[in-house]
Amino acid sequence: MSADADCDADGDTDADADSKVDADAIERHLRRGVDEYGLFRWLDLDFEVLEPGRVAMSVPFDEKFVNLTGRTIHGGITAALIDTASGFALRSTFERPEAASLTTTDLNVRYVRPARDDVRAAAEVVRAGRSMGVTEVTVTSTTPDGEERTVATGGTTYRIFRGEGDE
Repeated sequence: MSADADCDADGDTDADADSKVDADAIERHLRRGVDEYGLFRWLDLDFEVLEPGRVAMSVPFDEKFVNLTGRTIHGGITAALIDTASGFALRSTFERPEAASLTTTDLNVRYVRPARDDVRAAAEVVRAGRSMGVTEVTVTSTTPDGEERTVATGGTTYRIFRGEGDE
């Protein structure tokens, strides 16, 4: 915030309004990325939660995602969802996500049980540093009896390449 920011009677500054505009711009940028990027369209990704440092995304069950047995979602889909939700969660902390890029340096997945329905990843940023970011993720799916259960947990580490204006 600049030293000359105007304050209203409650002590709120114009920067507070600006941060809302910035949050909206960040959300638009991230949603556009899902709509325009081929893999994300193929997965039919959908945001359920998009907040600074926290993202939940879902992938609907589709026969194209199943293992050879045809009954469970391939683990690679789960891993891709962990990586993707993590990246969006980390990007949601940037002032200008369009001016930065990420490279996954570590992706870990712990499979707990098979996923037989839609899958949902809830990602949270553990640390968003200047050049490295770390996330934790829980992936859930609905069981045949209708219960939401954890199917995998995991996390990522990213190398962050920040652009000008996103310090």
